[in-house]
Amino acid sequence: MSTPNGVMAGSPAVAAGRRPSGALWPTLRAIYIIWYRDVLRFWRDRTRLAVTFAQPLLYLIIFGTGLSSALSGGASGFGGAGAPAGFSYTQFIFPGIIGMSVLFGSMFAAVSIVWDREFGFLKELLVAPIDRSAVAIGKALGGATQAMAQGLILLVLAPIVGVKLTIVSVLTIIPLVFVLAFALSAMGVAIASRMRSMQGFQMVMNFLMMPMFFLSGALFPLAGLPGWMTFLTRIDPAAYGIDPLRRVLLEGAGMPPAALDRMSLTIGGTVVPIVAEAGILLAFGIVVLAIAVRNFRVRD
Repeated sequence: MSTPNGVMAGSPAVAAGRRPSGALWPTLRAIYIIWYRDVLRFWRDRTRLAVTFAQPLLYLIIFGTGLSSALSGGASGFGGAGAPAGFSYTQFIFPGIIGMSVLFGSMFAAVSIVWDREFGFLKELLVAPIDRSAVAIGKALGGATQAMAQGLILLVLAPIVGVKLTIVSVLTIIPLVFVLAFALSAMGVAIASRMRSMQGFQMVMNFLMMPMFFLSGALFPLAGLPGWMTFLTRIDPAAYGIDPLRRVLLEGAGMPPAALDRMSLTIGGTVVPIVAEAGILLAFGIVVLAIAVRNFRVRD
């Protein structure tokens, strides 16, 4: 049977024309189900939760204690980072350890895509009567939620390392951690959407994560670096997430703004505002998520 325009009623053109009116709710529901499944699996994995807390703590103790002694000879300051007396290197790297937890959690959360592809669950999602963008968005939000939880749980260590938390600093940190987690999770999803084996995905992740971590400013200030390294740090998305975390946390701990500016991320000699850094991360996350959506829409 044809329509008044001469197009068959069951043709793809008519189906495509009808889809927008009723496709939004099924897509949103699919995003929620995919997000909920990933978060539930994370919550039920007690071993992963324990490692999530233990690994950053180990980094904090080893790097904080070892490098603090190496840089300052056991003194309370750490002249190499340009911080005033009374602030330790452990306090300096504490925001970086939070960022490290978010980075590792975000990127590895995308491993579920490769896992689901190998066991056939992803194929069932892709042939389901939902927009394939729901898979990418749901996975990105699920990974962001897991990574945000991994990062925020480390705030309980703040009093131990001498970082004072305030209500304002905590309320500021939460959206900053989420934006960082979202950008990195979307990046992980975009990469995983093109991978076909667990081994290949793990090799790519290991190749990317360590350089991203070391160039993010987690362990050293982003000022006074050689030109080539400065360039690499400015194209590292993790740097735009760890820098605002450090500025918020250490400012709340009483570090003078002038000292913070000497350690902060700059472009053209100007310190990048926290809002601008969050905007850069959000824009990056949206771009790589769009790439992930396109990858899923290509016939698998």
